[in-house]
Amino acid sequence: MKPPLEPDALYYPFHLCHPETLHRLLTRFATIHFRDFMALRLTPTAGMTAFQDRMGADFPDLVANGRLVQGYDVSGPLTNDLIADIDRDLADNTWRRRFHQALCHDRRFQRGLFDLTHSMQIGKTTVPGAAALLNLMGPAFQQYPLQVEDIKALSSVPLTVEQGYRFEYGLALIKTSASLVYTDRLAHRHGLQTVTDSSAHFALFEHSAGRDGRKWANHLLVRQGY
Repeated sequence: MKPPLEPDALYYPFHLCHPETLHRLLTRFATIHFRDFMALRLTPTAGMTAFQDRMGADFPDLVANGRLVQGYDVSGPLTNDLIADIDRDLADNTWRRRFHQALCHDRRFQRGLFDLTHSMQIGKTTVPGAAALLNLMGPAFQQYPLQVEDIKALSSVPLTVEQGYRFEYGLALIKTSASLVYTDRLAHRHGLQTVTDSSAHFALFEHSAGRDGRKWANHLLVRQGY
């Protein structure tokens, strides 16, 4: 006899996952929930463009039979309560150290934040993606004090190259923290377990939850061979 499936789980931190990950999730959980693409708006004039792709587009049968639930909105302006939670992560030395280690050593973590196949605009200078990432791995960035308001301010003015790198690093911090804050909120609101196949995001989420006294049934699915 097969063991019964566990209750519903929210996949994080991305809005899509590898088909093999989805297959493995479905052997364990009754229903898998997915957010939409996270397009944050830093200011009224600065933000990220949303992608309309959803996990269910490739698996309509799973949507139809209720095993895949999607459509959780995590886009829009940064509200004051969201900023407060993000700033708590950004001011946490342990969280920042783990983020920087993942940025330096975890290729999947890197790809979730930067498109290394294309050049990046750093200030007024165009820099190859790989070269830009190499600069962002510098140890000084881990120690640099950054809060959401600092990054919002940088998004609104012409930047030097140094300021451009600071902005990109800060934006990566914000995107990572926000994705985990939304994970926490969605899980709490809808009574979901949480699951990821990213060890870096799992460690960051576990740290924040423990620091803030929250307890979740949080699961890590280890990817092997794909």
